[in-house]
Amino acid sequence: MEKKYLFSPGPTMLPPEVLLKMAEPVMHHREPEFEKIFAEIREELKYLFQTKNEVLIFTSSGTGAMEGAVSNLLSKGDKVLVVRGGKFGERWGEICKAYGIDFISIDVGWGKAVDPIQIQKALDSNPTLRAVYTQASETSTGTMHPIREIAEIIKKYEETVLVVDAITGIGVFNLPMDEWGIDVLISGSQKALMLPPGLAFVALSDKAWKFVERSNLPKYYFDFKKELKSAQKNQNSFTPAISLFVGLRESLRLIRKEGLERVFQRHEKLAKATRAAVKALGLELYSPDSPSNAVTAVNVPEGIAGGKLKNLFFEKFGITVAGGQDQAKGKIIRIAHLGYYERLDMIMVISALEMLLKEMGYRFELGSGVKAAEEILMK
Repeated sequence: MEKKYLFSPGPTMLPPEVLLKMAEPVMHHREPEFEKIFAEIREELKYLFQTKNEVLIFTSSGTGAMEGAVSNLLSKGDKVLVVRGGKFGERWGEICKAYGIDFISIDVGWGKAVDPIQIQKALDSNPTLRAVYTQASETSTGTMHPIREIAEIIKKYEETVLVVDAITGIGVFNLPMDEWGIDVLISGSQKALMLPPGLAFVALSDKAWKFVERSNLPKYYFDFKKELKSAQKNQNSFTPAISLFVGLRESLRLIRKEGLERVFQRHEKLAKATRAAVKALGLELYSPDSPSNAVTAVNVPEGIAGGKLKNLFFEKFGITVAGGQDQAKGKIIRIAHLGYYERLDMIMVISALEMLLKEMGYRFELGSGVKAAEEILMK
């Protein structure tokens, strides 16, 4: 019998409690039973996002919410700033282009975090910029951006909003939306929310809702105003992914039970252990200066084929890790630790990495990575 394990940064592994709930018979989405579930979800999402405002839910991948954050906030003739430091930062520019929005970009080296001073300079040079689009955690590179510092800058500009793709940030590290002044915060179900793919989430500040009111770009399914009215009635505007909503209620209950602070601490410890392990093996982090607690991106050592290493994880152990994309393809592997992961999960994947590297001829002391991880995980 072969077990399978997901260590990709989405989809991630699911708690059995969530799986069992989603296996229950499907209810109708316009009945009081579903409305009761929706009402509970609404309150728990506010807790997770750390906001007093509504968190909208769409049946889509996280990219749907990203698209909505362009089509609902902007108007024809607007110009925006896009931080491009990886595959998903580049996606912001692609969405803007699709809607005819002119943008200037800050191109950050892959594996590097944006310097807030660059954003300040761009806003000083272009005072009419209506939004800054960035990631909290750039999944393709395993890099965390300094969102708190960026938010402090953008607070000063009444006609500019900060839009943050936190799809691998929410539920991983602290992103207190209201406290920091983040205007739009986006997430997806298949990451730290411990669900299958299929739900996207977006929360907006009062400032951002003013942008929504005057937006004149085309929109239909991802219509924030329409979805807000429905949410306030504990409904979706269109047929939702009912089973995912049922699972979402359960996963949010698990997060509430653990408590946000402990959730963040768990992710931090797992990330630190993984980083310590790969360094002990003589490997280098792809994002050494600003690594994300969601996923660890590791440079594949010279003489080792990255694609082959990634494939061997699954062939030998049933473990799925992620490879690199675009310019990082074949050069890195990405090991996730967001959502339903705990200490022994990381020991397992590190042990598998050691066995594969040894088999592929890489020279190191067997067990050194596991030892380094254990020293952190035992604290």
